[in-house]
Amino acid sequence: MTDRFPLVGRGAELERLEAVLDGRGGRPGVVDLTGSAGIGKSRLLTESCERAADRGMAVLRGRATEYERHIPFRLFTDAFADLDPELLHDLDPQSPATPVLYGVGSGGGTIGTAGVVGAGPADRFAAHRATARLLAELAGRGGTGLLIALDDLHWADPASLELLDHLVRHPLRAPVVIIVARRDRQTSPSLTAALTRGIDAGAVLRLDLGPLAEDTCLEHLAAGLPPDRAARLYAASEGNPLYFLTLLQGQAASAVPAGGLATLLLDELSPLTAAQRRTAEAVAVLGDHSTPPLLALTAGTPDLAGLHADLSALARRDLLRPGPGGMWSLRHPVLRAVVHENTEHHRRAGMHRRAAAALAGAGAAASVRAHHVERALTGWDPELADVLLEAAGQSETTAPASSAHWLGVVLRVMPDTPPYTARRRELLLKRARALSVCGNLRESRDLLHEVIAAIPADGGGAGAGPPGGDGPDGAVMRAAAVTLCASMERHLGQYRASVVLLRRELRRRPAPGPAEAVALGLELGSSAPHASAYQDVRAELLHTYELARTLGDEPAAAGALAISALGEAYDGNLPAAREYTDRAGACVDALTDRDLADSCEPLARLGWAEFYLERYEDAERHADRGAAIARRGGPLHLLPHLLLCKAIVHTHSCRLGSALDLVDEAESIARGIGSDELVALVLANKAQVLIAAQPPGDGVALAVAEEAVAALGPRTSWWASLAWCVMGYAALHAGDAPRARSAILRAGGPDQAGLQPSMRPLFLEVLVTAAVVTGDLADAEQWARRARREAEHLGLPVQRASALRSEGQVLAAQGAAAAAARRYALAAEEAARSGAALWEAQSLLLGASLTAESGRADAAERMWQRGHRLAESGGAQLLTGLADLLRPARQTAPLAPAAPGLPRVSGLPGLTRREQEIASLVAEGLTTPAIAARLYLSPRTVDTHLSHIFRKTGVTSRSALAALTARTTNTVRGST
Repeated sequence: MTDRFPLVGRGAELERLEAVLDGRGGRPGVVDLTGSAGIGKSRLLTESCERAADRGMAVLRGRATEYERHIPFRLFTDAFADLDPELLHDLDPQSPATPVLYGVGSGGGTIGTAGVVGAGPADRFAAHRATARLLAELAGRGGTGLLIALDDLHWADPASLELLDHLVRHPLRAPVVIIVARRDRQTSPSLTAALTRGIDAGAVLRLDLGPLAEDTCLEHLAAGLPPDRAARLYAASEGNPLYFLTLLQGQAASAVPAGGLATLLLDELSPLTAAQRRTAEAVAVLGDHSTPPLLALTAGTPDLAGLHADLSALARRDLLRPGPGGMWSLRHPVLRAVVHENTEHHRRAGMHRRAAAALAGAGAAASVRAHHVERALTGWDPELADVLLEAAGQSETTAPASSAHWLGVVLRVMPDTPPYTARRRELLLKRARALSVCGNLRESRDLLHEVIAAIPADGGGAGAGPPGGDGPDGAVMRAAAVTLCASMERHLGQYRASVVLLRRELRRRPAPGPAEAVALGLELGSSAPHASAYQDVRAELLHTYELARTLGDEPAAAGALAISALGEAYDGNLPAAREYTDRAGACVDALTDRDLADSCEPLARLGWAEFYLERYEDAERHADRGAAIARRGGPLHLLPHLLLCKAIVHTHSCRLGSALDLVDEAESIARGIGSDELVALVLANKAQVLIAAQPPGDGVALAVAEEAVAALGPRTSWWASLAWCVMGYAALHAGDAPRARSAILRAGGPDQAGLQPSMRPLFLEVLVTAAVVTGDLADAEQWARRARREAEHLGLPVQRASALRSEGQVLAAQGAAAAAARRYALAAEEAARSGAALWEAQSLLLGASLTAESGRADAAERMWQRGHRLAESGGAQLLTGLADLLRPARQTAPLAPAAPGLPRVSGLPGLTRREQEIASLVAEGLTTPAIAARLYLSPRTVDTHLSHIFRKTGVTSRSALAALTARTTNTVRGST
């Protein structure tokens, strides 16, 4: 629909939009136009489209509608309807983006191909990525870019909002601009939050449209009207142009009627004949499918000639406007809402029923007809319910929120009587599954508790099922509901609630059947280690494994072995971990993807167990296989775990570019699922990647780690411990050693027993570094000794390398450069044994300056060269930055003596004079208390200055700072 009033009073906003279209000042990917109804958002959007077209940009425009909010991807299919059909022929029909393009009836008349969304094997996240690639391709074809204008975003369907959220989080590396228009007060909190995050990241520009100024409004919209009358109209409209023009059209000279804008719009309908009113109502009902043949069927008007006459009459009154393809629409969405809501209830329900039948005759899929069926329902109707259930099935994988909605509609009208009891429970369970997939974990859990409460513990009372068939066995359904409910509790971080629910079900009488006991036992093994300890569930897992083998359930047996492998590996019981990992690997590798389609969780657990055992190739192989299964329609809430496993493998093996891509995808999925626990896990791992991938001193990793621990709150679990440990790493690399120490102590407790045993030496290294930085060598020695004991017990190369680096830091702080250099060289060798190129590079680069200091310049240069090559090829900007700072000189000149009575002043750039003095004293080997005494400062002040120095220079240890200072410092004499 083209807006017909002139664009006035929006010069500033239009100038900023033109700057975005021209790419001036760094083009944000999304422009967010907000304001109340009728304020001029659509008009400004239209002007933006015209100016983009004048620049040669391709323009796609879509509009969400109030009454079609559950048609999957409807907003984007409406936009894609503007694509040149020739371009569509070039698309891969098997691409996950193709269902989005051909999916649901757009204004262009795609009824014949409607409903493809959800029918294929592609998941919604694959569709997001494929659509992003398609948009980038379309933007590049003309060379001048692409504009996507999305109107009335507050009414968009959940699938479209998920896709938009993906595009905001992952700005396209192409000249693509997305402008969205929405009513702020009617926007969901999740959409507002997503756009606000985009503003914070610089990916979104927000323009809030306020009322027009009175002089602007009167000069441009009310020319020729007596000033006093125009002023009254402006006061009544409060500067809203739609309201003002409606008042102007009606020449209302006094205050606004009691009904406000709705009353004014209804007044426009008063002169209509009954047939014209019925035609307008049919257009309001049909929306984007308002072609004359469908309008005639919907309105119940057999006289097509009379219908055309009515359409022409309504067009002359500017109530209706013609569109492409013979489509008709009401002048404004607000007018459509007024007409629809003021249509007599029974007549409106009948129109929706006839619209659903007409669309079915035109070949429209159930997902297009479903919203008409919903509004036609006045009670239980099995035939109409079947349409809704078909729509739910079509959108199950690509738009689970829509699937859950249609199931909810059916359940709302289905009789709650014994003949329907089993069918109701079946649909409740199905809806709970859909809710879990689309991220409504709490609603899913609450619904499952309702199902569990409705089925007696003995599984009886299932009822005869719906007419024409028997319902599923109540005991089986109860066990399935309990298992899924416990899984929801687990993914919400409510581990104890999950364990209590599962143990109660396993102990009930009569006992669950063997197959149900296996499912319950596997979930118990997944939840219990987070609530207490893996040892508490070890025997029950073994029983579950034996029961699965007795039943011949190889996928379940593989699942039990994988849980055992992960539990033993996490706890550092490596002989048992290796045994279970070998057995789980053999079992999983013997299964087909079809065997694992219902749950690829064994692959996720096995991959993580292999990572902890430093079997990186096996871990990546199993993570890849699990991710492929999950993408083809498996449980998508497991996909982040698989992506993170591969991302951390890539991090340790120094492939930071791909690791970042993986954690970004995992984050997008986790945020869509809606679990704080999962989001925190993803962010903690993302922060790990960012620490290595960003340059020295960059604060992004610390911000991400802070969000991770904030999402967890006071919880204690495996993931909470990990998040706090990563916070320690990030704080250390941001130059805040005291905060790093506090974070690790928070993660593991005073004795550090809460740290993951199989990774404990790496986490203790943070404490060693923090203690060395703050001059507390006694603490540093203590933590280094413990790290060495733990590493020797584990026998894992990466952990031994970490312990050696900890010893090297202590020795360097004590002035034993040669001994420290040997520890770093051994650490590099250990890391190389497992293929942990990141840790090898770090060990080499930190050891190179110490090796040079001990008089072995050639060896130091070789260490530096290899470390730099590994870091650069892997995209480890942290290490390449440190390499530039720490490259050993062939001959390191000692610091010249300072003038008598004056501290030395370093030549490090960017430091204040006091920071230069402290850096020079660190280079002399002074501890924090000694520096404080020399400079008449408190030790806390010295530590604060050291934190600033580490952040500015990018180094993270006193030994590295000393080496850097030794190369760059000149003596500064006091002025005379």
